[in-house]
Amino acid sequence: MNRFGWFLFGVLATCAAALAAVEYYIQNAHGFSAREQPGAMETSIARWARSAAIPADAKSLANPVANTTEVMADARAHWADHCAICHANDGSGNINIGKRTWPPAPDMRQDRTQQMTDGELFYIIQNGIRFSAMPAWGGGSTGGSAHDEEDSWKLVRFIRHLPQLTVAEQQEMQKLNPKSPDEIEEEKEEEKFLKGEDSNEPQKEHHHH
Repeated sequence: MNRFGWFLFGVLATCAAALAAVEYYIQNAHGFSAREQPGAMETSIARWARSAAIPADAKSLANPVANTTEVMADARAHWADHCAICHANDGSGNINIGKRTWPPAPDMRQDRTQQMTDGELFYIIQNGIRFSAMPAWGGGSTGGSAHDEEDSWKLVRFIRHLPQLTVAEQQEMQKLNPKSPDEIEEEKEEEKFLKGEDSNEPQKEHHHH
């Protein structure tokens, strides 16, 4: 066998071994189920792919939005309304939907997120992450549920604040979280009760004599 033949054989053998390894891993990881916690290899590959997908010039972007009380208030409200459903108000990801996605929503208070540059965080908010539950929020304020770049930069400020988030701030955010139909109905019933109305009381019949 000549040199090219040995080279081709080596390439095919390497591909076959890689495919066999992937197949074995998938079978032992229960297929593509999102119920399983990502293994070390999956986690490493996902982080490498995320980092590689962010352009170098985006990583070096500086946040143009000042860290003011007004900016933080806007960002808290935005986070509570749009982001908390997957990331929780405190950024822990410890919430029903966040825990059931693949990969699960990360604890954004930890170093793996906090050590990312502002530009990296902004890029991810704007463009999302493929093969994950993270959507792309960029596209302008008129693009449906999308928002403009300033909103994304405000969220970057809030992400930086997550490790210092207070109990009072979390309580304030709970009032801004989206309500389910059952929660809305429960609030209506409570309001009626406080007003002295009993919605469960049967209506009295009026008899005309």
